[in-house]
Amino acid sequence: MNDTEISGLVEALIGRLDESYVFPERAALAAQRLRQRVADEAYADLDGPELCERISADLLETTEDKHLRLLWHEESAAEDGGEQFVTDLLELFRLENQGVRRVERLPGNIGLIELTLIPPAGEGGRAIVAAMELVANTGGLILDLRATRGGSPDGVAFLCSYFVPDGDVHLTDVVEGPHGPTRQFWTSSYVPGPRYLDRPVYVLTSGETFSGGEELAFDLQALGRATVVGETTKGGAHPSAVVSLTEQIELRLPVARTLNPVTGANWEAVGVQPDVATPAVDAFETARRSLLEHIASDLTQGEAGRAEARQLLEGS
Repeated sequence: MNDTEISGLVEALIGRLDESYVFPERAALAAQRLRQRVADEAYADLDGPELCERISADLLETTEDKHLRLLWHEESAAEDGGEQFVTDLLELFRLENQGVRRVERLPGNIGLIELTLIPPAGEGGRAIVAAMELVANTGGLILDLRATRGGSPDGVAFLCSYFVPDGDVHLTDVVEGPHGPTRQFWTSSYVPGPRYLDRPVYVLTSGETFSGGEELAFDLQALGRATVVGETTKGGAHPSAVVSLTEQIELRLPVARTLNPVTGANWEAVGVQPDVATPAVDAFETARRSLLEHIASDLTQGEAGRAEARQLLEGS
């Protein structure tokens, strides 16, 4: 791109930030930074993916917002209003079994659900229901979110509904645009199948756990309903949209911010802090052993169940 085209791209980006970005003060700082970079010819002679990466790096440095970035497309992406992005995302959910990678009853009567994505409730609710049904009778549950890289707020609310007794739990607020309105997310008063109550839940995290995966970990932790084990997560809390800037460049633009009614905050830039900090590779075994210790002394598990847990502890 020549200097005029780059300047036009940056001004179009700044216009979108001024119009819709959730933090007006950060938009102003980003605008100042990007215009100075253009004046310094920092983007001169750059094109395509390299230009997008350089501008995205400057946006991150200024705003500390890991959702805010430019996307490059080899084919034209203009005029679709982000529709292709949504289509591709729904196809990704389908190909990844609505994010449900693994469901298993482990020795010692421990349930395991491994997720790569948190699906929208309307698209992926049946997969979540099936997963929860398969672990319904376990004595404790591990939710493995170490590879969970995003998802839907209503899918998070649907899954959280299994771990609380009713539909009166206020999970999160999503404030749209710089000044609102606010959309509230609550647990559901009805879930298909039994709820998963009165049993411990461990959530595994890594430095790659992101966005919707972080929201699930954060919400369950804030409610005191789960113990988070692993690493501090990546730190992306802002729901975003995709808008076209040129025929081949789109802007991933955070258009809302998340607020937890319990903590009054979110995990943007700081990540979800684990209750038990350990390298991600060790998180599963840490959680598994803690659950076995619980089950070994849980009178509701029956003598056979407790004996199995004790035997596994002695053998490990």
